[in-house]
Amino acid sequence: MQQIFNFIFKNSNRLLFLLLLGISLFLTIQSHSYHRSKIISSANFLSGGAYEKINNISEYLHLRTQNDALALENAKLRSLLFNIKDTASIPKLDSIKGLHPADIIVSKVIHNSFNAHENYLTLNSGSLQGVKPDMGVINSLGIVGIIDNTSPRYSTVISILNIKSQINAKLKKSNHFGSLIWDGKSTGFVQLIDVPRLASIRKGDTIVTGGQSVIFPENINIGTIERIYTDTQTHYFKIEVKLFNDMTSLGHVYILKSKNREEIINLEKGEKNE
Repeated sequence: MQQIFNFIFKNSNRLLFLLLLGISLFLTIQSHSYHRSKIISSANFLSGGAYEKINNISEYLHLRTQNDALALENAKLRSLLFNIKDTASIPKLDSIKGLHPADIIVSKVIHNSFNAHENYLTLNSGSLQGVKPDMGVINSLGIVGIIDNTSPRYSTVISILNIKSQINAKLKKSNHFGSLIWDGKSTGFVQLIDVPRLASIRKGDTIVTGGQSVIFPENINIGTIERIYTDTQTHYFKIEVKLFNDMTSLGHVYILKSKNREEIINLEKGEKNE
């Protein structure tokens, strides 16, 4: 205590000066709005900066807690997602000429390969649902492939992205036909070959199924003409067709029954035997 008194006595002049200076500043600020606003603004700036620094440090220190909370929330959301039924709506298909709705089996792609030369799909419908080999498979955008094999609950499909695939197709605006194949290169394009050079064709024309087989009805969409070549050996057109479908992203599909299939096949076999 004695030291404090000694300090005050020794520095009494300085302390008195500081006291008077403080009183004068206080009176000046109180009596002049300009000075008061400047002081308040400076104080807010200093306190705001200090609060921001403190908040940044606090957030950094609580990052682990926040991450744990986010992880818990994600776990709860995933749990809800994995335990709900598949509610994705099945797209409706317009009526197809020659087919009754009862002749269409709705199915879903559960496996899809598209990066090989011989690509296949797997569907969650099989012989129990009436699926048989050589049935056509389409979706709302166009053709997908042809049923290859079936089991009671599943079936495999030869994708149009398969070098062994060959489907009858034609120009939509005329009756010039060709064979739809795949050269094994791009997943977005197939090729229409053996189109007569008499055909009037141009880029952007639509290619559809030809209907000259028992697999696909006529006029199912396939794609549009992207490029046109002339085969030097056959002298027919070879057409690069840009698919309407994204074959790398397939969901629900439609399997097409053909009531007249067996009758047509038996008739054609009889003609060959004769």
